[in-house]
Amino acid sequence: MAAGVSPVENTATDHPELDALPHWPRETIAVLVTTDPAPHAIPVSWPVRADDRRILLSLKFDRGSLARLRERPQVALLILGGGNVALCARGSAKVIAEEMPGADDYVAVRLDVDVIDDHRQSAFEVAQGIQRNVLDDSELQALEHRVATLQSWAEHEQQV
Repeated sequence: MAAGVSPVENTATDHPELDALPHWPRETIAVLVTTDPAPHAIPVSWPVRADDRRILLSLKFDRGSLARLRERPQVALLILGGGNVALCARGSAKVIAEEMPGADDYVAVRLDVDVIDDHRQSAFEVAQGIQRNVLDDSELQALEHRVATLQSWAEHEQQV
């Protein structure tokens, strides 16, 4: 169990839920699921935990997933990360910035989480999330800049 995170039993489905988002490693790759009405899943780099019930993402402006979440904001975000983080955050997504500073081809998206499905199991532990190798240093620097912006926005919102 992640520190400071306790499960909540959902009697309607008997599926365990978390009352708050746990912390996950910065380099976590998540899977964003949108619908049209069929589900579509894409990898999302480095989602930012904004607080117990909000996640910030950057999406390229021309992604089909962005168009779908604008039409149908109910989404799911699967996160499998180091430290035994295994969850699906379900809620409503909203574009909070049409252009990110220094990255005008990316938009910022906020996921307001309604339900956090706890997918940890007693027989298995997620030791580390999806791993990848950097092939383009400039893309890594751009991602680091976008994530730093999202983290700054998350910290500012918590202080307000």
